[in-house]
Amino acid sequence: MTLFDQIQETVAFIRKRATTQPRIGIVLGTGLNSLAEDIVIEREFVYGLLPYFCAATVDSHRGKLILGTLQGVPIVAMAGRLHYYEGYSMQELTFPIRVLAALGIEHLVISNASGSVNGDIEAGDVIFVRDHINMQPENPLRGANDERLGPRFPDMLNTYDRDLNAWAIKRAADHGLRGHEGVYLALPGPNLETPAEYRMAHIIGADCIGMSTVPEVLVARHAGLPVFVISVVSNKCFPIVEIQPTTVDDVIATVQAVEPKLRKLMQDVVKKLG
Repeated sequence: MTLFDQIQETVAFIRKRATTQPRIGIVLGTGLNSLAEDIVIEREFVYGLLPYFCAATVDSHRGKLILGTLQGVPIVAMAGRLHYYEGYSMQELTFPIRVLAALGIEHLVISNASGSVNGDIEAGDVIFVRDHINMQPENPLRGANDERLGPRFPDMLNTYDRDLNAWAIKRAADHGLRGHEGVYLALPGPNLETPAEYRMAHIIGADCIGMSTVPEVLVARHAGLPVFVISVVSNKCFPIVEIQPTTVDDVIATVQAVEPKLRKLMQDVVKKLG
């Protein structure tokens, strides 16, 4: 069965069980799953029970696909994402994005947690991604291309909406958040980076560093979807002398500290796009 046919089968499965026609797709990353509490839910599906979806294995991710409304806007939300470091192929971990596109969304909003490699960006700040650097070892678009899903060579020039980022920085300030535009560097994980790797990230022009997001962005661009990415800085990784040992619990605690403000900001984003 082709990828296109698998997508259509999954979409048919969902549409038999839910009537929501989502306009916005949302990927809820590390520590941001509580935004699901703001959704008026019509139906939710555990990933492992959806055709061709892989189960989420990260404890902080719920692993559910939720259809409903947020601020009156019909949405579909991934409460938790899949990662390359979990052992999935790039095609497997981005399959949900293919399904969101086939459900008819008009915008994709992605959230994540990252480490800052910019000395002016602190833990608890938010970064609106203006560009990315991909250093993951695989690409979800590798292999035979199906023109029904997108072009062989998608252009990445205007991947991120700078005007929307400028608006979001102002809205973040309204909610007491320090907002920045920045470049996101994707590495495979699951280990955190070494001091030398943090220094490299800074030298090559990254502002933050993480283990997700870019594969999802590549597939969204392949499908012709506008993308908006918000990254919550969970720890500061530059300058090198300021690096502290970091655990997953530390990351989640930092994100959760700003989560109430972030939830309000995400609601604003959905209202604007919807």
